[in-house]
Amino acid sequence: MRARTALAGTTALLLSAALAGPALAAGPASQGHTATREALAAAVTAGVPGATATARDGHGTWSATAGVGDTRTGRPRSAADHYRVASITKTFVATVLLQLEAEGRLSLDDSVERWLPGVVRGHGHDGRKVTLRQLLNHTSGIHDYLDDADFRRDYFTEDGFSEHRYDTLTPQHLVGLALRHAPDFAPGTSWRYSNTNYVLAGMVIEKVTGRPYGTEITRRIITPLHLRATSVPGTRVTLPRPGSRAYSTFKVPGGPAYDVTELNPSLASSSGEMISDSADLSRFYGALLRGELLPPQQLKEMKTTVATGVAPRMRYGLGLMDTRLTCGAHVWGHTGGIHGSVSETATTADGRHSLAVNFNGDWAGETSDVIEKEFCQPAFHPDTRVSTGR
Repeated sequence: MRARTALAGTTALLLSAALAGPALAAGPASQGHTATREALAAAVTAGVPGATATARDGHGTWSATAGVGDTRTGRPRSAADHYRVASITKTFVATVLLQLEAEGRLSLDDSVERWLPGVVRGHGHDGRKVTLRQLLNHTSGIHDYLDDADFRRDYFTEDGFSEHRYDTLTPQHLVGLALRHAPDFAPGTSWRYSNTNYVLAGMVIEKVTGRPYGTEITRRIITPLHLRATSVPGTRVTLPRPGSRAYSTFKVPGGPAYDVTELNPSLASSSGEMISDSADLSRFYGALLRGELLPPQQLKEMKTTVATGVAPRMRYGLGLMDTRLTCGAHVWGHTGGIHGSVSETATTADGRHSLAVNFNGDWAGETSDVIEKEFCQPAFHPDTRVSTGR
């Protein structure tokens, strides 16, 4: 759920040391993606059990996999694997709120208090001074519930996760954890990634529409785009098939890796509970950047970014990251990390070239390396050096 930082998770299947040679599989439009395939293989060499990626560009759709999806059986990863996309959920949530703005049903300059009266109060938090826009671009100052000590003990340790992995948590409970703590800063004065912002955003969607945020994502995005592998699972603890197992070491260097595939995703709520596959994510971000989901004004708002101060080459819009790669290219997308799953998406400003990648282990490898290799190939993909401006 945290940007560029995977969450940890657990139960009891020890990773085999035999993650030897990665198995690679590529689709028919594989010419020119050699460096991307090598980056997937390098992640497996670094210790990730397996990796899967799908790209769309002017040459068609291309997929590749490396490593295994099940360390017990040695079953390889599949390009069709479903996985938990974590904070990539935020782009879907922001898109729905921007659609509601385009319909005149809300303004992003509305206060949180207007839609959720009395919800954001306590320890210096005041929903009257926080706007919906500040929720979406993480300038609200509202504390991140993931940093609450009790939450970390229950979900980021082996013993805690084993006990609580199937618990159902309400959005109100998650917000309450955040409000135990003082704000990180006054609204609009700085930037800090906070999952609480998007839990609140999901609550606003329900208040405005009278329907759960997941229902709105399904009818406004998933169904129109025919994203057949994408879902908002609610409290469903299993992954749809096909899917790989997901593994975590709970960030213990050199520690055993545990099978954390099953969990109740209500621990992430609208900040990161969704499930998808790489093909669907590539389709979604391409459609979004091509203007298929938002009018020009709302897409412009989404791409209006603020400095993060923590990643010099990354700025944050409304549920959308603008990243400058080492070769000078700009790509738009999001990262996502949850127990046993690390994902990243990237798309050119015109939506013509998109990539989604997932690792099924949360302790090694860099998805950003895969993004770099895919988009820093101007000879094969001349559209990757599109300048987006700020």
